[in-house]
Amino acid sequence: MENAHLIVGLGNPGDEYARTRHNAGFLLADLLAQRWRASWRTERRFTARLARAAFGGHECWLCQPLTYMNVSGEAVVAVANYYRLATAKVLVAVDDADLALGTIRLRPDGSSGGHHGLESVEQHLGTRGYARLRLGIGRQATAGRQITGHVLGSFSRVEREVFEQVLVRASEAVECWLQLGITAAMNRFNGALTAPEQRQSE
Repeated sequence: MENAHLIVGLGNPGDEYARTRHNAGFLLADLLAQRWRASWRTERRFTARLARAAFGGHECWLCQPLTYMNVSGEAVVAVANYYRLATAKVLVAVDDADLALGTIRLRPDGSSGGHHGLESVEQHLGTRGYARLRLGIGRQATAGRQITGHVLGSFSRVEREVFEQVLVRASEAVECWLQLGITAAMNRFNGALTAPEQRQSE
C-alpha cells in the first residue's frame, strides 16, 4: 500500500474529552469519515480507530489513536508500518492554542511547537518530514502559558459555531492535499476563516 495516504486526527479517548478543544483532530477525522462515507472500526493491535476510505481516486486510511495524546506516535507508527505507508503521505491534524480560533495552518514538515502529540509522532516516526494541519483554538488572554484547562475544556456556543466552519475548511484542505498536493492546499486554505476578534465572546 505504498501509494495509500494516512490522515491522523489526534485527541484523547473517552467521553469526557469528546467535544473538547484538544480533540480538534478527532473532530476533523470524524468529519472526513462522514464526507467520504467511511466506517470506523477499533483495531486493538494498533490501539486506534481506523476507517478505510477513497477520495478522488486515492486510497486513504483515517486514524484516531486510542492512546492518550502524549503517546499518539505509538499508534501512528504501528499503522504506518503495518500498511507500509510512506511518511511523505502521512498528515496529522492537531489543535493549536497559538493559532487564533478560525485559523488553520498546513505545513509539509516542521517542529512540534511544543505540542505533545506531535512530539510523540516525531519520536516514533523518527522524522519531522510528515505533513501537519494545525487547527487554531486560541488561548485565554489571562491564562499565560498555563493552558491545560483551556485546551481540555469544551467550546462555547459561539466558538463551536466558528469551529464547525473551520472543520469544513480543514476537510477541504485535506481533500486538496490529496488531489493537488500540499503546496496548492497551503496556498488555498492557510489562514483565517474569519477575523475572530470581530466575533463576540459568549
